[in-house]
Amino acid sequence: MSRTNNSLDELIEALRCLPGVGPKSAQRMAYHLLQYDQAGAHRLALALDRALQRIRRCAKCNTFTEEEVCALCTSPKRDPSLLCVVETPADQAVMEQTLAYQGLYFVLMGRLSPLDGIGPKEIGLDALQRRVSDGIVKEVILATNFTNEGEATAHYIHEMLQGRGLKITRIARGVPVGGELEYVDLGTLAQAFYERREA
Repeated sequence: MSRTNNSLDELIEALRCLPGVGPKSAQRMAYHLLQYDQAGAHRLALALDRALQRIRRCAKCNTFTEEEVCALCTSPKRDPSLLCVVETPADQAVMEQTLAYQGLYFVLMGRLSPLDGIGPKEIGLDALQRRVSDGIVKEVILATNFTNEGEATAHYIHEMLQGRGLKITRIARGVPVGGELEYVDLGTLAQAFYERREA
């Protein structure tokens, strides 16, 4: 009679919490770590434990940081009159990589999704309202994703902030740089026409 290996089963199940990792992938990862890279497994466990103990939310922008206020929010090189609203820290990182934006951020840590029970309170819209009421923010740039939920979130925020004397803008959609028209999906192409500007 075979006995179940509880520690191994727990490890496999724990790895399944990662996005895109199903039972087979989790099993492969667990076996790899235990068989070929125990030092890596130990490093991973320590790094996760350390991150969970040290990382918190920035008091101003809501992103992940080890400090009360993150480095971006305290940087004198940033324009405090511009506030870009993004869904996740990953979206914030991508915006930073463009080197095209020099303002500050507010990270929602999600998007409105009533079917999943995610409403305005769950994504911190009350904190966003407080943030834009500081008298310094002049423009709010809505940079949520162009999914149904992202669009609904941007619309909700726009309605919520209207009438406060703020300029509210939405990042544009369109044909990607280097993209060829015949390969661009029709929705993106239509939006590019709609948001066209003078050459």
